[in-house]
Amino acid sequence: MDLPTRLYPLGEQDFAKIRNSGRLYIDKTEYVYKMTHSSSENIFLSRPRRFGKSLLISILQAYFEGRKELFEGLAIEKLEHEWTEFPVIRLDMSLAKHEEADVLNEYLLDIVHKNEKRLGVKSIGRQPNIRLSNLIESVNQKTGKQVVVLIDEYDSPLLDVVHEEENLPKLRKIMRNFYSPLKACSPYLRFVFLTGITKFSQLSIFSELNNIQNISMLPEYAALCGITKDELLTQMSIDIDMLSEKLNISREATIAKLLENYDGYHFTWPSPDVLNPYSLLNAFADGKIGSYWFGSGTPTSLIEMMRKFGTLPSEIGSREVQSSAFDAPTEQLDDITPLLYQSGYLTIKDGDEMLDIYTLDIPNKEIRKGLMESLLPSYTHVSKTKSSSTLIAMYRAIDKRDMDAALKVMQQYLLTIPYTDNTAYEGHYQQVLYILFSLMNYYVDVEVHTAKGRVDLVMRTKSELYLIEVKLNNSAEAAMKQIDLKDYAARFSTCGLPIIKVAMNFDQQERTIKDWEIKKA
Repeated sequence: MDLPTRLYPLGEQDFAKIRNSGRLYIDKTEYVYKMTHSSSENIFLSRPRRFGKSLLISILQAYFEGRKELFEGLAIEKLEHEWTEFPVIRLDMSLAKHEEADVLNEYLLDIVHKNEKRLGVKSIGRQPNIRLSNLIESVNQKTGKQVVVLIDEYDSPLLDVVHEEENLPKLRKIMRNFYSPLKACSPYLRFVFLTGITKFSQLSIFSELNNIQNISMLPEYAALCGITKDELLTQMSIDIDMLSEKLNISREATIAKLLENYDGYHFTWPSPDVLNPYSLLNAFADGKIGSYWFGSGTPTSLIEMMRKFGTLPSEIGSREVQSSAFDAPTEQLDDITPLLYQSGYLTIKDGDEMLDIYTLDIPNKEIRKGLMESLLPSYTHVSKTKSSSTLIAMYRAIDKRDMDAALKVMQQYLLTIPYTDNTAYEGHYQQVLYILFSLMNYYVDVEVHTAKGRVDLVMRTKSELYLIEVKLNNSAEAAMKQIDLKDYAARFSTCGLPIIKVAMNFDQQERTIKDWEIKKA
């Protein structure tokens, strides 16, 4: 089958370049029209990184600048009839990372100066907030029109210090002062739009700017960023066929792989299925399924926050919470849930609007795999190469229903772990097992309740269900007796799979499995 060549906007966030070069663009301009003609003129949108927020800012800039030619054939062409031009101030905070206070002030002055130069005005003052205020008023006086302010990644200067009690207040104060003119200059402003990943409270960041509408969880904007399943199957149908041909599998199997790896995001409930646009476009461009989104950034701050709150890997997914628990301001965190949700590591999987309760879980295979790969070194301190070869060998053994061989591989792998104080309790090994089995893409859960107790781990493969009991400095025999005495298998008798009991005893001194027993239930 002869299929056309497609150009993808990989890493390209300039709307004009995408349109002028003929690169693929999934039409979101209907949402742009809706936003810019809503009752609110100050809007905030939170989405995970690389979800198209910067491109959305570029689209808004082109729209307010009246560049009608860029929107030919798109939804907004039929909706907009006036195309009124407005001066646009664009503030990109994405490069203001890892900065000290004095460097951050210089950065803010620099981006204001670039806007002054582009818009042909001069401002005075060495304080960033004064310069911004003067810029807005000067542009308004020069053009006689209200000004549009677009702020991309407003929270970027703060993301890497959210876990630092000393630096966060300093940088937060700088950003609060910088954004303060947005309130005072309200008469001169036509539209203010901010994007970010996390949610900082209005009190701490926007001072008295308390009229910002947060559209992040509004159903009408659920598909504003990202690519919906419907858009995938319609606007990207050709791309599916091309990928199918490269992978040498059926179209249906290709769709299934794309959904398994990149789908599953919901930013409200109910919501259409949303796929990660960065990973999806890269998969089409490369002709393979890869971990693109997770590979494009290391979640260092996330891992630091997990340590701060004592969050275990097995505690990340599947949790029922009220909306206030995962949409809370970042600087008021007493739990890691908001950061996990706002950063894209958790998403909404179900909801009860009456009770305001939502079920949060890891969105898809790419995120689960990436998270576990990032967390594994914290528990094993072993090289990625060694861990990868171990996982492959264990997976092949389990796939052949040979758990004994898999545990022998694990035994040798754990022997390479250097001594740490963390290995002195059973829970450490329980989490290591959870991470390893999750990386093999098996369903795995910990502390599963039964009528008479709790199973340490339950793991399900395509052919078997494993009940795993973990002991430390004891014996596999004692672990197996506990499985039998508390009749754990009865809880899963209707699962439809053969049940395998696995009793494991770890040795604290050797930091590996000392002995194990495996029996069919």
